[in-house]
Amino acid sequence: MAVRTALLLFLSCFTFFGSDEQHNQWVAVKQSLTLMGSPFEITVIAPNEDIGYISIQEAVDEIRRIERMISSWDPESETSLINQNAGIQPVRVSRELFSLLERSIQISEITNGAFDLTYAVLDDVWKFNEDMEKFPSPERIRQAVSRIGYEKIELNRDEFTVYLPEKGMKLGFGAIGKGYAADRAKELLISKQISSGFINAAGDVTAWGTRVNGEKWLLGVANPLGKNRIFTWVPLIESSASISGRFDKFLTFNGKRYSHLINPATGYPVTEIIRVIVFGQSAELCDALATAIHILGKEEGLHLINQLGDTEVIIIDNFGELTSSMGLKMLNP
Repeated sequence: MAVRTALLLFLSCFTFFGSDEQHNQWVAVKQSLTLMGSPFEITVIAPNEDIGYISIQEAVDEIRRIERMISSWDPESETSLINQNAGIQPVRVSRELFSLLERSIQISEITNGAFDLTYAVLDDVWKFNEDMEKFPSPERIRQAVSRIGYEKIELNRDEFTVYLPEKGMKLGFGAIGKGYAADRAKELLISKQISSGFINAAGDVTAWGTRVNGEKWLLGVANPLGKNRIFTWVPLIESSASISGRFDKFLTFNGKRYSHLINPATGYPVTEIIRVIVFGQSAELCDALATAIHILGKEEGLHLINQLGDTEVIIIDNFGELTSSMGLKMLNP
């Protein structure tokens, strides 16, 4: 389907404490805070507010634990130790991080490298803020791209070690980390008998159960030019979604708009797609695929999603045209 309009996403996880929103005396408890350097919102359906806030705090602690493992800004994280030892020696890591790396490489393989953890070397080249006054030189970009390549990562399953064989190589979990954190927080909450909830990890969302009144959690697509008028709703039933591409984070040079997402094969920002929304069971996979499709482009991205099971996508190009995959179920506003 195609709709020629510029669109953004409006996350619908409405929570009210009035009597019309209560079912069997349970309440919706919501907290917004900054985690992993980004805005998070966690909503749980709990027997009372005290249990709700305690449960949310446990989820927050889990997310912070994951951040300490994957952050490339924390010099003591496992990821930073891997980066610091690039071209020097392998680094022994936790089984959790090792497994995340294995899954990440598998995603790199099915996306032909459009998703690639070693893209992180480009973070030193492109700065999407007021400090970015001109394009980096082609030579600087070429040198950075020469250090990129998921296939270069050496994993030793017997020793649980990770080795980046070239000096200057870096791992970055920015395109999968928040999705992974959302999944793990959800698993923790379910283990604590929180049977319904909604986590929005800066656009990587996961939902389970129902709202406190028994209705489905919904993700709404809105037209920013229409004062948040909802174009369509997508129900999230025991599932997740990830939003790649921000309207407020881009560069404009010589009248051309450049996304903050970088193609690891070329080292340059993508320009053809404004936003990608991937729907599936795992927030981790949705997170990675949303980035990959942004890089692959509309046709190749749709082809990829249509080959995968239980995964759907909405793609919005730079002309404001919305295209969705074959199996996506949407609701009228």
